[in-house]
Amino acid sequence: MAVSIPELAPLTPGATRVLDAASRLFYEHGIHAIGVDTIAEAAGVTKKTLYDRFGSKEALVVSYLQHRDARWRAHVAEHLAGVPEPGAARILAVFDAAISWSDENSPKGCSAINARAEIGDGHDGHPVFPEVSRQKAWLLELFDELCREAGTSDAESTAKGLMLLYEGAIVTVGMETFAQPFQIARDVAHGMLVQELA
Repeated sequence: MAVSIPELAPLTPGATRVLDAASRLFYEHGIHAIGVDTIAEAAGVTKKTLYDRFGSKEALVVSYLQHRDARWRAHVAEHLAGVPEPGAARILAVFDAAISWSDENSPKGCSAINARAEIGDGHDGHPVFPEVSRQKAWLLELFDELCREAGTSDAESTAKGLMLLYEGAIVTVGMETFAQPFQIARDVAHGMLVQELA
């Protein structure tokens, strides 16, 4: 199974500068705390350029989440390519990818979860919601397919358990509750898979 990486529309140099600046600022400080003036200044462009390229702040937020997701999926694909044979090691490669990704790219936890939490309830039509749902549905589907390939006794339940371990770990990263949550999640996942594949 190949990891699907969304094809994103090519960006102009100005749009790339805007997206790079927005991505850094949104992740470090939050979506609500950062206005378009701050993003435009950090990117070295005018607000007009920002709006010409993205249309709205909401669309820029979605683009930020989509581009992070595409980079994450490419990272997962690299790890899965290193473990081509179905089995526990291939499933655990997702956790290995998270371990190597987390320190550099996600010290504050999951960008999608953070964005969803920041938007909050009462904004049902906000475009962030379907984007976050799409990303999480993809990861659950990936775990499910990997479990089916491996021949686990109950692929659907095992995939859901793995998803809970992954999501718990990424939230723990952001909360800094304890060290190395993805390593711990991987160890628990390994124990689950040993039972499922026995």
